[in-house]
Amino acid sequence: MVKQKHGYQIDMVNGPLAGKLLLFALPLMLSSLLQLLFNAADIVVVGRYVGKQALAAVGSNTSLIHLFVNVFVGLSVGANVIVARDLGAGREEDVRRGVHTSLTLALLSGLLLTAAGTLLARTLLELTSSPEDVIDLAAVYLRIYFCGMPANMLYNFGSAILRAQGDTRRPLYFLTLAGVVNVCLNLLFVIGLQMSVAGVALATITSQYISAALVLFCLMRDTGALHFDVKQMQLDKRAIKRIIQVGLPAGFQGVMFSLSNVVIQSSLNSFASTVVAGSTAAANIEGFVYVSMNAFYQSALTFASQNYGAGECKRVDRILALCLLYVTGTGLALGCLAAYFGHELAAIYAPGDEAVIAYAAERLRYVCMPYFLCGVMEAFVGVLRGIGYSVVPMAVTLVGACGLRLVWVAAVFRKYPSPITLYISYPVSWIVTAVIQMLFLLLVRKHAYAKVAGIHGIQQEEPVS
Repeated sequence: MVKQKHGYQIDMVNGPLAGKLLLFALPLMLSSLLQLLFNAADIVVVGRYVGKQALAAVGSNTSLIHLFVNVFVGLSVGANVIVARDLGAGREEDVRRGVHTSLTLALLSGLLLTAAGTLLARTLLELTSSPEDVIDLAAVYLRIYFCGMPANMLYNFGSAILRAQGDTRRPLYFLTLAGVVNVCLNLLFVIGLQMSVAGVALATITSQYISAALVLFCLMRDTGALHFDVKQMQLDKRAIKRIIQVGLPAGFQGVMFSLSNVVIQSSLNSFASTVVAGSTAAANIEGFVYVSMNAFYQSALTFASQNYGAGECKRVDRILALCLLYVTGTGLALGCLAAYFGHELAAIYAPGDEAVIAYAAERLRYVCMPYFLCGVMEAFVGVLRGIGYSVVPMAVTLVGACGLRLVWVAAVFRKYPSPITLYISYPVSWIVTAVIQMLFLLLVRKHAYAKVAGIHGIQQEEPVS
């Protein structure tokens, strides 16, 4: 096995799991919460100091941004999985190839996204029926935001590589520093220089470049298998194939999820900008619940990958059980709190605008209380990807969640056109998808474990479905 080089790593294949999962998940959770807090600062600043049109302009971009970036963020999942498996199995040379190929892919992906996003911003907003009173502001925000995509991708891939060895603390430190810069620049650009949504976007991409630079510096200073050397950047064919086998289905699943959310956002855009602004505020609040649960998806993915690579299949079962327990408790607690204090939380984003606050509180009641179901669904997916199955979970999610939402919009929403009808589609899709993912895991579990049993340390590829 690749030796532990410093105190930031976690030994995932030996010893008790419960505490280590929390040690891995909590910094990751705090990182994501801090990132959302800094993003919330964007929303709060434009909502308080510019107006609800600017608030809606920033919010109406969210689904579009996710639609573009999720396929490449999915590839970072592939990078995390292959590096974690190779670390677990002791394949140090494969780790090195995976690191350099992943970061090369990250840079190329970011440049491609910058070109596409800046050129197609206005067209995409028109296709999603962005309200006339916000589309100009939204286009400005989108074009500037996409200029930060190279940094966004490098940070996502770099932090995925660090997570593969259990290091979730340093990304937390990096995001904290970058986020403080983001908030300070928000205040300067929006309040001081009156730059509206352009100032928010500029502050955001500046912070992204800072966090990306810190992650790269961290990997360049690493003295072990994760060491990154700019001169060795490459696109190794075997590494690319392995990343794509896991990451492309994950990315395509994210794209389809975003597409279904774009359809829902387009349906919401058919209402007044007040409804869109309320939904934007609520969605931002929901994000805090989601990323808290998603930390346990990342934990399931990384721990299952390393233990499966090391042939420790019994520990994979334990990982799943613990992650399900943690994600259910986290989702229920935070989701119910968000729903109960919905009015007060929404008032932070749109102080004094009772109509926007009411629409936000309404969405929180229907989405946040059952949100734990989304976390349960993702915990199953994390373990499935960790043990080598990525295509079928993607297909299940596409049918059970994305397809169902599209059908819901076309049939149910068409008959009962209201925001509540759209919000109900979320828990319905989570229930259906979680049940199917669980059944699929039960079906393939013995087969997957049989293939890896007894081969600890043997240099061979894990099965990918």
